[in-house]
Amino acid sequence: MPPTTPQYCTKGHENPSGSRFCLHCGEQMLSATAPQGIYSGLILGNRYRIIRQLGQGGFGRTYLAADVNRFNEYCVLKEFAPQVQTSAVLQKAEELFAREAGVLYQLQHPQIPRFRELFRVNVEAKDYLFLVQDYVEGKNLFSLLHSRQPPRLLEAEVTQLLLDILPVLEYIHSRGVIHRDISPDNLILRDSDSRPVLIDFGGVKQIVATVSQLAQSEAGKAAPPATLLGKVGYAPNEQMRTGTVYPHSDLYALAVTALVLLTGIEPQSLIDPRTLSWQWEQEVNVSNTLATILNKMLQPKMSDRYQTAREVWQALNSTPEHTLAVAPVYTGASVINTYQAPISSSAPDDAGFPIGKTILGFLMLFGLASATFWGVGSLLQSTNVSPSPIIETPPPVASISPSITPTPSPSPQLSAAESAIANALIARRQNLGIDENYYFNVINQLFWAKYPTSSQGRKLTNEPADSQNRVQWYKIADQLLTKLETISVTSRQKLGSYTKADRDRAVQAINQVFVGSRSLYDLTDATFFGLFPDQKGKNFANQPIGQIWNAIAQDKASNIIAGTAYEKIAFAPGSTSVQLSGSLNPGEGKVFVAQLALGQLMQIDLQAEAQVLISVYSPTGKTVLLEDSAIRAWSETLPEDGYYEIVVVTNASAPMDYQLNLSVEDKAPEPIIEPSVPETPPTPTPTETSPSQ
Repeated sequence: MPPTTPQYCTKGHENPSGSRFCLHCGEQMLSATAPQGIYSGLILGNRYRIIRQLGQGGFGRTYLAADVNRFNEYCVLKEFAPQVQTSAVLQKAEELFAREAGVLYQLQHPQIPRFRELFRVNVEAKDYLFLVQDYVEGKNLFSLLHSRQPPRLLEAEVTQLLLDILPVLEYIHSRGVIHRDISPDNLILRDSDSRPVLIDFGGVKQIVATVSQLAQSEAGKAAPPATLLGKVGYAPNEQMRTGTVYPHSDLYALAVTALVLLTGIEPQSLIDPRTLSWQWEQEVNVSNTLATILNKMLQPKMSDRYQTAREVWQALNSTPEHTLAVAPVYTGASVINTYQAPISSSAPDDAGFPIGKTILGFLMLFGLASATFWGVGSLLQSTNVSPSPIIETPPPVASISPSITPTPSPSPQLSAAESAIANALIARRQNLGIDENYYFNVINQLFWAKYPTSSQGRKLTNEPADSQNRVQWYKIADQLLTKLETISVTSRQKLGSYTKADRDRAVQAINQVFVGSRSLYDLTDATFFGLFPDQKGKNFANQPIGQIWNAIAQDKASNIIAGTAYEKIAFAPGSTSVQLSGSLNPGEGKVFVAQLALGQLMQIDLQAEAQVLISVYSPTGKTVLLEDSAIRAWSETLPEDGYYEIVVVTNASAPMDYQLNLSVEDKAPEPIIEPSVPETPPTPTPTETSPSQ
């Protein structure tokens, strides 16, 4: 590595090469080098800055990187590095990876890391092939298990894990994808919401094995037998022997994972090597229900197992403590239900694993704090639904927790027409990649605000008397989805998890092109209030709808960086004026930046309809020269040197044209007025006198 190459800590701070500790935050620095030309600080393809190596497996190394085009958002680069790297091998690898990437790209689920791209780059005359995916910050279940003393999870925790992950398996299986490698180290407990995330799909590893065999064949070596993927002890016998996989193959591996988490013992020590029968029940005591379910998932004969994730979920959900409420989850064409845990035990345990964490779906009309809806469970499956009291105001996103245990009660069926509406909304939300819990929180907030008398002090049920209220709720949900469609996929997927740190990163990114937070917020406000005009003047920052403002801000920052909402003003040589024109769609805006000097006179002439507003900010932001102003002609002497920001936005409901005439001149010096000097009075001419006088 060149000695001048900087090092970066995990927070992205730049440090001189060879630094042992970060000069900014004090973090101990990892080695700045990595094998074969990939090192900390290297930027691949002008986009991905390597932060550190995460690990190394049979297919190559895995790196944590920052996407410099996405505000240094973390991502994972999985390198494919066969031992033989001829052009034919790499070409074949790229073809196979592209096919698998197409499958991964279709998996849009909040508990699966989003696939970004297949990325090929040349470093020091060597080709590299990477799969790029979202980075999941959290601890895998293997690490969590071994952080316990003794290394075991409680039955409630394991049951919750199964109920959390089974809908994910139903989702991928419905799309013809089998994971093939489920185990504790491929399930990450995400820090942001304590939900398990499924990583490392076996299809990629199968391609690696296939290409490795091709590489050995090209090198003149005898090709080894086909590699059969799956962890020994976790994968069922038919998968290890023939490579044949079915949805119940994943369910088998999930059951083994549950056993390992319950006992803290690896599977090879829980199975009799002669009879292949499981001997796990002597290691831990669990309920008869869970034991029966796990044993059925582990049957050696394939036809004796549960065949779908739905079947396992329904078996788990049939126990009395799991029948409080049901709701649809991520399924695409079909609808299955998910589980609302016992509300009385919602707090996480000491290790942060959620015990009884509430997972609500379409039942969340009135938020997690009240856990009620009108009985969509009857639409989805014949299951009791329990209404509960309504609270007066929606709770902030960050502090929602269930508090009331409802009593099950029968609920009538919804009509076919209403069922169709509900299913359509479910499908739309899934296709948009919007987090389920967040989605219902924000609809509830909007519903409460618009119909306070309909929802306060009473229960909204699926009875005919509440049909009109349900219609209004559906309308709000439909309108919300239409508005969220205008937000980018990346920003939508983070709804419900935005923090101040996200805003700060966006501001830091636009600072690089001399744009400040005021301009970013002007663009964001224009779009947000165009979508939600009723939010003007309200303190929505800590409400669910405030997350939409944050998502829009991320998009606006991206637009500024990309140049679609940003322009740097350049005056022609010898000219002191410039004419700028364009058209703004409803709720849109643009930032213009000009480097000017203290004492110059700026003059602005804006030709546009009254709905087009203008703001002017000084370089340091200390002086607001104009803000959301309808003034059309303006001039002022500039108070400082630097980059001035001129923001034009529209609050019109139709596209608006504008023409901005800007001139900047050095102020003419004040004329110097000489001090007036009083004239000297004339000296009187002496009168000639005669000597005699």
